[in-house]
Amino acid sequence: MAGTRRSLGALAAGVALAAGVPRLARAQAYPSRPARILVGFAPGGATDIQARLMGQWLSDHLGQQFIVDNRAGASGNIATEMVARAAPDGYTLLQIVSPHAINPTLYPNLGFDFVRDIAPVVCAARLAYVVVVNPTLPVRTIPELIAHARANPDKVSYGSAGSGTPQNLAAEMFKMMASVNLTHVPYRGGAPAIADLLAGHIQLVFSPVSEAIEQIRAGKLRPLAVSTMARLDVLPDVPTVAEFVPGYELSGFAGIGVPRQTPAEIVAQLNRELNAGIADPGVRAKIRDLGGTPMGGTPAEFGKMLTDAIHKWAEVIRFAGIKAD
Repeated sequence: MAGTRRSLGALAAGVALAAGVPRLARAQAYPSRPARILVGFAPGGATDIQARLMGQWLSDHLGQQFIVDNRAGASGNIATEMVARAAPDGYTLLQIVSPHAINPTLYPNLGFDFVRDIAPVVCAARLAYVVVVNPTLPVRTIPELIAHARANPDKVSYGSAGSGTPQNLAAEMFKMMASVNLTHVPYRGGAPAIADLLAGHIQLVFSPVSEAIEQIRAGKLRPLAVSTMARLDVLPDVPTVAEFVPGYELSGFAGIGVPRQTPAEIVAQLNRELNAGIADPGVRAKIRDLGGTPMGGTPAEFGKMLTDAIHKWAEVIRFAGIKAD
């Protein structure tokens, strides 16, 4: 009888263990094949660099390749729609950047709803912009730029990566808060704008730090201020715009999202691993070299950051009457 009870107990334990195996297998299975991180912009820019940094960390620590897949176009909307419509299985990720908070206002008739269809995973970094001018422009500070622009209304031109891009909105917010007139010259990307700035065809750009830092170091561009509330480690002697225009603050962000119905355990696993990467000294140093501030945190915190940014950019877009190209 005792032997029978022992046999039944062993059988019950075996059944319980077997019942737990599928859940355990599912938890351990991800990722079981390569995954993609879709980037809605061309290779080589700040967005692409940040995505590759996070993708490399995931590849090194999760045992599968996380491949960056550039699907440029429509200010990131092409890649975003692909992710919104992808299977929610953790194998299609989205690099989330500032345009994702701009586009809901700029493009009111998209075939997807960013807030509804994309689930935030983590914000990897806050990204700064730097006001850079051609050294031939007779200004060295933000107050001198304001005075020069007021003395030469509509004769000071700024370049951007296109209408509705963060560079465009950064300059328009500056115009709104500093009460100056600047003429917008849109380009198809940040690199052509910097090229024309170097050539003297335009006077200034609110540039991602990563796209201007080498030209600043070479003395080919003059930095006037950074857009964040605090000065940057990578440009410690450059003041903030807010030191002269109280309340001015603009920082982009780079993070990761997934389709909305992605299982919570996969979101949690990605969040946990990416937070470990963001805490790594080597990764943090690379983020700072790009003019960023390492972040990390929970999906909910990133979600709130995105919601706040959507409301902020909507105000600037409506004030400036910005329309999509």
